[in-house]
Amino acid sequence: MEQDGDEIKSVMEDAKTDSQKYTCNEYREEMILLGLQRQLASPDLVPEKKQEILKEIARVEALMGLD
Repeated sequence: MEQDGDEIKSVMEDAKTDSQKYTCNEYREEMILLGLQRQLASPDLVPEKKQEILKEIARVEALMGLD
């Protein structure tokens, strides 16, 4: 999952220009996404919870413009 975090950072950095600032809300969204990805990697995750997490990941990615 470490690689996913690097990909997110890369995408976010590529989307910014010098005049745009990295905001607190963007940082928060990234941390939420990383937390969800960590939960998804849990070996004892039940299928219902996995689907719930996948839906939330899709929602957060859409908010971030990563979909």
